[in-house]
Amino acid sequence: TELSTYIGALAIRAIMYEVSASPKPGLVDRFNSGAHKDMDYFTFVDSCSMIGDDFRQMALAGEQFSGCDLSELFNEIRQIGIGTERKMFQITGGINTHKGVIFSIGIISAAAGFLMSQNNTRRIIAEEVCDIVPAMVGSLCQEFKGIGNKENLTHGERLFLKCGVKGIRGEVESGFKTVMIYGMPELRNNLDEQDRNAVLVNTLLSLMSGAEDSNILHRHSMDVLTNVQLDAGVALSYGGLFTTEGREFIESMSRDFVDRGISPGGSADLLAVTIFLGMLEGLEFTHHSYKKCTKKIEKFSEL
Repeated sequence: TELSTYIGALAIRAIMYEVSASPKPGLVDRFNSGAHKDMDYFTFVDSCSMIGDDFRQMALAGEQFSGCDLSELFNEIRQIGIGTERKMFQITGGINTHKGVIFSIGIISAAAGFLMSQNNTRRIIAEEVCDIVPAMVGSLCQEFKGIGNKENLTHGERLFLKCGVKGIRGEVESGFKTVMIYGMPELRNNLDEQDRNAVLVNTLLSLMSGAEDSNILHRHSMDVLTNVQLDAGVALSYGGLFTTEGREFIESMSRDFVDRGISPGGSADLLAVTIFLGMLEGLEFTHHSYKKCTKKIEKFSEL
């Protein structure tokens, strides 16, 4: 498989894993639409079907990049991303399913294409990718200067004016600091031992416990965000989806979030980023029961 095709396929796989992980408090998953009334699981599937090839194009841009200034690569893929967003809105009827993911995963796709091509490898650790992201995007948050005089503000710009939070721009500019502190350790420590769905839900909870979730802040307040972070920490202390007690707490969180209209969408985007970085590392996402079944088949074939 061509390198860019390989990276693009992992990107879509990661995005589909994110929406498929269930249950996710307040979020769209395989069980329900969470706190959302305008989208469901199939809306996300529709969106994924339209945007997949664009990540391949971004990876190809990284693979073919030969300049010294990585900001030029970022400018190139940003133009691709504008078209990707247009496709998303077209297939979903104007519903924003993946705008944050397009931005984040697109940057990582290009960075992965660049690094894999430079090092002649198909496995790169998350730290390698995240180390070059700041060089690609530069001072993204400088874009907030002068937004007080703008008429049509984005959600991120409104959030900055409201709370001083930098949102996804700040996260990318930091080299996905929240992902590296909360997401990757949870994923790496548990993936080989547990059901992949449970691992992904617990990874989301870990991200929720530390993320300045822009989606929550945009719709609610800092107090609500703090309570969400605390709830996620409690769920993890019970074992998350690995234990009966943790599952019951997560289910109670889900009911509460739906009633209050809380959707940690920023954390969901970071979960997709975490999964993608894990796949680029070569982490094994095969379901443990499937691996056991495969071993039995191999043993039977030896008889």
